[in-house]
Amino acid sequence: MPKIKLTKGELKRQRDALAQYQRYLPTLQLKKQQLQVEILQQAGAAARKKEEEHKKLTAIEVWAGLLAEEEINLRPLILPRQIISAVKNIAGLDIPVFQGADFAPAEYDLFLTPLWVDAGLKFLREVAGLRAEIRILEQGIAALRRELRVTAQRVNLFEKVKIPEAEENIRLIKIYIGDQMANAVGRSKIAKRKIEELVEVSLAA
Repeated sequence: MPKIKLTKGELKRQRDALAQYQRYLPTLQLKKQQLQVEILQQAGAAARKKEEEHKKLTAIEVWAGLLAEEEINLRPLILPRQIISAVKNIAGLDIPVFQGADFAPAEYDLFLTPLWVDAGLKFLREVAGLRAEIRILEQGIAALRRELRVTAQRVNLFEKVKIPEAEENIRLIKIYIGDQMANAVGRSKIAKRKIEELVEVSLAA
């Protein structure tokens, strides 16, 4: 612990610091709780989306071979050309929120192409959209976890270091000032007694 000045000015400074720590700590604790709740919610949403993606991929396997046989190159059509997202603020932290995926128009002859190609393209775009949504959810979770780690460190700093340190400093300063006051009273009594003795001696002479 760094050496502190054992003065009334330092006592006030330490009391002010303690009050500030105690006032700020509940805000940090609340932020920590909000982040923890949001991480659980986002992780749950990501798990549900992954399950949905898995089900769709399982369904696609039935006719994936047919798509491979077609001369149409579907890859450019199933890759989103733009991911649309917004921003959500959680306890002072901005995280991305998936809003949709934009795909290029399907440019092939609808009359010459089997109907199941349309259905397959729609299904694959849904899978691509789900993957984009999962990525954004995971980005948000990663940002939330980083912020939670920093916030938890601050909570621990206040709870385990700053507040106990300020309380101990206040205790030490109060003890010192109390001792000084007691010593001053003692010296004052001694001085008064000596003066009284001198007066008595003078009167006796």
